[in-house]
Amino acid sequence: MLLVFPGRFLVIGEHYSGEFSLAGSVPASKRLQLKGGSMHSAKVFVCKCAFLLSAVTFLVLSMVVVSFGQQPSDSNGQKSIQPATAPNFPKPALPPGYDPVAGVPLYETIQEDWSNLAIGTSKLAPEKPLVAETDVQDTFTRTLVQVRWRPGDPIDLWIMIPKGVKKPPVVLYLYGYMQDTDRFKSDAWVRRVTSGGVAAVGFVSALTGHRFHDRPMKQWFVSELQESVGSTVHDVKFILDYLASRGDLDMDRVGMFGEGSGGTIAILSAAADSRIKAVDALEPWGDWPDFLANSDVVQQDPDRSEYIKPAFLAKVAPLDPIKWLPGLKIPIRIQQIHQLAATPMECKESIRSAAPKQAVLARFETADNLGEREGQGRLFEWIKENLPASHAEPGKSSVDVATDKNSAPPSEENSASH
Repeated sequence: MLLVFPGRFLVIGEHYSGEFSLAGSVPASKRLQLKGGSMHSAKVFVCKCAFLLSAVTFLVLSMVVVSFGQQPSDSNGQKSIQPATAPNFPKPALPPGYDPVAGVPLYETIQEDWSNLAIGTSKLAPEKPLVAETDVQDTFTRTLVQVRWRPGDPIDLWIMIPKGVKKPPVVLYLYGYMQDTDRFKSDAWVRRVTSGGVAAVGFVSALTGHRFHDRPMKQWFVSELQESVGSTVHDVKFILDYLASRGDLDMDRVGMFGEGSGGTIAILSAAADSRIKAVDALEPWGDWPDFLANSDVVQQDPDRSEYIKPAFLAKVAPLDPIKWLPGLKIPIRIQQIHQLAATPMECKESIRSAAPKQAVLARFETADNLGEREGQGRLFEWIKENLPASHAEPGKSSVDVATDKNSAPPSEENSASH
């Protein structure tokens, strides 16, 4: 059943509106409960609402039809003859994520090879970006740009540039699949990432936040892991293309910071695009067979048994960072937290074993331990310090980063926990 309202829609059944995208606003544990015991109650509630709305709609339409059926009288009280024409009611609107020509949701029209880190045979065509008004602050500017190269999947890019710096280096920031763009709107966060004269670009992964919409409720980041990861790796390529076209950033000095699933995508993106010169991955996912079998991320999904079947694992195998880590030649840091079960210990060990010899490895017992050393913006210093040197000062980094001389540099020997 499709219920149409001015400017919005709600589909009862397989699809639902991006306006009420559960994946972007509700923790996975609570979201997945809808797929279990409380799904029946949710459906009953929605059906009752739909029935009530249908009854009201029927009553309104009935009154309209009755009014059309009453013939107006002339000045003598006689009924005048009116032409027998049907009321010109507007046709029901289609959902925003629906292709009226193909008659299918837009996401089903995507032609993309998610098994290939490169664009390859994927049919993705960048459209003209939509650029919003620039927010000017005391130490930085912030601009929201909407880009699109995939049907039904506009992407919000938050571009934050330090004031007084000509063509600064830039770091891409990609957080985990449950995160939306809220942090990019925080002035305090932007001041930290742009300190030292480095630009920052924030965005979210496919099937995340504002990018999760017009999908069946059973789908989410992990159930569509090949698409979620593969699409976002492709996104990074197009994002870098757009940034290069602007001409106000130093594209020879590009880094990428990623957390959780974002850390995985940062590693894969660096393997796919040589423009990325440094990677900082915090608690990245990887080693898909063990991850999908044991991660806390999937334990409450009633369909989790599907994710360890050979067919599913074969699809995501080309997107395992374990495969690509050994070949990276750029500076890379991998930080792990022992007590976080999103990435199981066996996966953490596999990632550490696959890391190239130049990688900086650090493991902390708890998130608090990480915060003690990397809090107050220190988390972002490593990626800035490991960008290539400026052409103007060969052999020396031009990024002026305020460091805490009392904190040990992250390394295997200086890890909080081994």
